[in-house]
Amino acid sequence: MTDAVAKRKAHPGDWGWFGAWAAVGIGYSLGISVIGIFTVPAAIIATVFLARRHPIRGAFGALVGAGALFLYIAYVNRQGPGETCYTTATGGGACNGHLNPLPWLVVGLICVVGGIAAHARQNR
Repeated sequence: MTDAVAKRKAHPGDWGWFGAWAAVGIGYSLGISVIGIFTVPAAIIATVFLARRHPIRGAFGALVGAGALFLYIAYVNRQGPGETCYTTATGGGACNGHLNPLPWLVVGLICVVGGIAAHARQNR
């Protein structure tokens, strides 16, 4: 094993870069929503900054960041699929439509677990 490889494997700051890339992944993922007009340009700037600093370290974090949004969508729709109706404290009622949370959960878990596993394998 060369010294460069030994130094690369022993670097504990890789998880910090991983977290920074995860934030970038969340920024890109939020591009599907209304606030994407703000988050996508910020994610692009962060991508340029991170790619110039350490292009390899933590890049799988972007996958985890994207997966986190999928997991959040699955959580919000956990009562779905279909409509859920409830009564309010004032005696009124309302209904909410929910998506099927299972596809969101599966994709989110694949992204999060795959990103963490790939990062850990890269840093062995």
